[in-house]
Parts: sequence; structure tokens; C-alpha cells
Amino acid sequence: MVLRAWASDRPAPVESVRSALAAVRADAASVTDAEWVALLGADGDELLELCAVADAARRDVTDPDVMTFVVNRNFDTAVVAADDSAVSIEALVAEAWSLGATEICMQGAVPGDDRGDVYLRIIERIHAASPDMHLHAFRPPEIRDGAERMNLDVPEFLELARNAGLGSVPGTAAQILDDEVRAALHPAGAPQPVAEWVETIRAAHRAGLFSTATLLYGHVETPEQVVAHLRLLASIADETRGFHELIVMPLLPENAPPHLADAATDSVGVRETRAVHAVARLMMLGHIDHIQVAWTKLDRDVVLDVLAGGADDIGGLLLDGELSPESGQEAGRTLSVDDIAEIAHEVGRLPRQRRTDYGEPPQGRRIALPQNENARACG
Repeated sequence: MVLRAWASDRPAPVESVRSALAAVRADAASVTDAEWVALLGADGDELLELCAVADAARRDVTDPDVMTFVVNRNFDTAVVAADDSAVSIEALVAEAWSLGATEICMQGAVPGDDRGDVYLRIIERIHAASPDMHLHAFRPPEIRDGAERMNLDVPEFLELARNAGLGSVPGTAAQILDDEVRAALHPAGAPQPVAEWVETIRAAHRAGLFSTATLLYGHVETPEQVVAHLRLLASIADETRGFHELIVMPLLPENAPPHLADAATDSVGVRETRAVHAVARLMMLGHIDHIQVAWTKLDRDVVLDVLAGGADDIGGLLLDGELSPESGQEAGRTLSVDDIAEIAHEVGRLPRQRRTDYGEPPQGRRIALPQNENARACG
């Protein structure tokens, strides 16, 4: 398959989109791959109709009047694991707890290649510092790295990690689950094969760890590859029931790998962003209930568009404290409770805090949201 030029837009013929819309309205479960591809190219009135259908589907499978969020804080593994770090992991966790967080999200590999149980020690220290804090950490590449450092197979490592206090794993590093795309996005020899990512996430689910699923769009992938990616995620979801949400996110030019810097000159368009979120919602019906907005990677008006077009969750507040706030690409990006209330109001919903697993927050851990006429009007 020929890859597309970076973030180039590919609207579909109107008649193909109209035919696919009719198929979706009749039975979304029976829509063909070719019809999903056409819907990814929806524009104009057809795009508006697609988004309306997706939002109706959201209302059927989630609380129709609610926009959920989690109070969390991001850690960069390399920062918190550094031997010369000026602030201890325990202090960072304590500060996050004091700020109201119920989740620590941590991604990235431990620096260096020393053998040993370094990943497990980090998990244990975070869990010991705050036993009630949910730890959402380590992508499939880090899981495999940890297993290799300890000369274990992946299931053995995951069992140890869960016993040490790991609660769930990020389903990131999925990008597009197509080896041709992954090879294009990575320097020669670097990408994790699709089979390894799938094997690792399945093993995590079998070990009793739930995870997110992700879709990284807006780069060199084709609509056909997006549809195949979503089909594969749906298949894993049906097999393991381990995905609790799908996060749909664009690959921004500034985050493109260095070898693609000359090609990555454009950002994905709003049309495609709206279509991808709507198609993701509809293709995940019966497989994954929650579609999350990657708000750190989208303009505010686009966040509102996709919340009105199939997405139900806005993710985390990404709290930054006073202590060592470095957290990778999202450092310095936070949402306040006022932001959450305003966004929910603008899409006609009420904000509702959740746990990482979409249950109710622990006793005494619900943050105070603004109680004003606007917020009440959403109900």
C-alpha cells in the first residue's frame, strides 16, 4: 500500500459517503471496510450528519448528559528514576495526592540498560507512598524492556508488576498497527513490530491489568490503515475485555521523529479530526464504550467539535505541582476545574469526575466543581 504525503487531506466522493451513511444508519455492525474508509473522507453536510450519528451512538452507550474526566498527574519515567533527581518519587506522589489526584500516569523507559528490577522498584515506591493512588504506567515497549532486564518473559514480568502495585497500562506506542506505517515513522530497525505490541497488550489484560487503546492519526497513514487498526483493536477488546477507553490523537508536526522533520510541515485538518473521532465511536460500538479526547493536542474549538461528535471523556487534568513538574510533551499543560466546567457546559453536559477505570472516585477524593447557573443549566 502506498503511504500518503504527510497529513494530506483525502475527502471521499460525496455519493460514496452518502451510501456509507445509509449503511451506518441501518446497522453499524454490518458496515464494510470500504464504507468506513468512505466515512473517513466525509465533508460538508455529510460530515455533519456523520458526527450527529456518532453523537447519538455516544448517548446510547454512555451517560448522555455527562462529560467525564480524571484527576491525574503525569510523571516522566526518566525524570523520576534519575539517581541525581533533586526530588524523591515519594515527595512527588505525596504532592499529587495533596492536589487531589487519584491517578499517576507514567510513561517512558528507564534510562540506561542496567539489568535489574528497576521498573518494579519504581512501582513499589509509588504504591508505598500512596496505596490508594492508581498507577497507570509503562507502555508495551517499557514492559518488554523491564522483562528483558530481569530475564523474564512478559507474562512473568507483568504478574510481578501487578503484585507490586501497578493498576493499568497505557496502550500507547500503538501508533497505527501496521508494520509499513511503523517503519516509516521510525528510523531503520527501531519500530516495535505490530505482533509484539499486540502480544504485550494481550498479556497485560490476561495478567489482570486493564489498559487504554490508542489511535495516532494525521501523518502518513491511509484511511484503509486506520480502519484496519480499529478492526484489530475491536478484535482484542472482544477477546480480552481489557480496553476501558480509546484515545484518538493526532501526531503533531513538532512531535514527528527527526528523520521526518522535513516532511512533517502540516498539521492534520479539522475535517479529518472530526471524521476520525466519529468513525472511531461508531466502529467501537459493542467493543469499547469510551472515546477520549486528546485535549493537549487539539485547539479548544476542535475539542468541542469532537465532544459533540462522538467523544464522551476529556481525559485528565494533568496537574502540575511545585516539585519537578517535568512530564514530557505535555509538561505545563493542565486543565483547571473551571476549564472542565466550562467545556462541559459548552457541549451541553455536566462534568463528572471518574476513576481510571470509569468508576466513582474513592471516598473523599471528589474535587469541588463550580456550582453556578451555567453548570446547572447543563442538566
